[in-house]
Amino acid sequence: SVLSRYENQITILSDYLEEFPETDEPVWILGRQHHLNTDKSKLLLDISARLWFTYRRKFSPIGGTGPSSDAGWGCMLRCGQMMLAQALICRHLGRDWQWEKHKKQPEEYHRILRCFLDRKDCCYSIHQMAQMGVGEGKSIGEWFGPNTVAQVLKKLALFDEWNSLAVYVSMDNTVVIEDIKKMCWSPPQSSSVAHSSVHLHRSALGRNKNTAGFCTGWKPLLLIIPLRLGINHINPVYIDAFKECFKMPQSLGALGGKPNNAYYFIGFLGNELIYLDPHTTQSFVDSEENGTVDDESFHCQQAPHRMKIMNLDPSVALGFFCKEECDFDNWCSLVQKEILKQQSLRMFELVQKHPPHWPPFVPPTKPEVTTTGAELIESTDKLFELEEEFEILSV
Repeated sequence: SVLSRYENQITILSDYLEEFPETDEPVWILGRQHHLNTDKSKLLLDISARLWFTYRRKFSPIGGTGPSSDAGWGCMLRCGQMMLAQALICRHLGRDWQWEKHKKQPEEYHRILRCFLDRKDCCYSIHQMAQMGVGEGKSIGEWFGPNTVAQVLKKLALFDEWNSLAVYVSMDNTVVIEDIKKMCWSPPQSSSVAHSSVHLHRSALGRNKNTAGFCTGWKPLLLIIPLRLGINHINPVYIDAFKECFKMPQSLGALGGKPNNAYYFIGFLGNELIYLDPHTTQSFVDSEENGTVDDESFHCQQAPHRMKIMNLDPSVALGFFCKEECDFDNWCSLVQKEILKQQSLRMFELVQKHPPHWPPFVPPTKPEVTTTGAELIESTDKLFELEEEFEILSV
């Protein structure tokens, strides 16, 4: 009944622009500083350039018989898409790339957008994310938390050869430098064959095939750090460190929000967080015959929303992107200087060596795909388990 109630919901974007307050304080957006008094237009351009994913309606039913809209349940998945899309923008176009309405964009931009279209054969579609979430104990149509979305992105990235990301999701509030470097420098490996509960259409793999083959150098790193910054409310002791993360040039922002109400946080002004809100229901958009995408609905052209940082739910996930090894080394230095050395109660730990009491770290490998269907094949670290109730998507 909840889904059917949301099915016909269409939120019309308001022409009203929420004004930023008059202040000399800088605004930080994903590692870039803006001053409202001198370059407000640049600030708004920077925000509108971020890919904005929202609820959609009238797409093909998930799993063939599931919902055809994610309104009411897909907000955290959309926020995860936004964080990943920002990583891909940095990967292919650079952090300083700007978007302008009706301006021709490079092919890489449209290829990034095609990764996220609401189709079962797109690598990071709502279809793939929802079905991959089943392996994380989430039914299709069930709300995700930040950590679940991080785990889903980690698994889906294994099948994306074009972007070739190494996705590291930290455990127990601890980032292990040794493990990340092992994963990012890890050569391609063959994987064992097993069955999966989640099925990725073959053409989704084909869309992201890297014709040049695997890169043997450093794989660009998407680092996600799920955190609990308090019990029922955020602990004020973490606020300065949390804000410091948005200043880092590697910042991809944060996933979080309020219970069952997810936002993609991209920066802050004073003690207010700035975020993109996925809670707008738009109609499904497909690519054109030439591969381009009508992209206007994928960019928020309003002044962004703001919320007081103390209203943030304590369950969050920080994101960072390191295209080269030197970017990661720089990030480690910034964490040591700005977060770990300044805090009596640390937001997370950064350690050099793999903790001896942890299970051995094995970099995940790309599962193979059968020649007769679209089911994913489990890698050596047993990513998924077979669930009988999911039918194999036909080619």
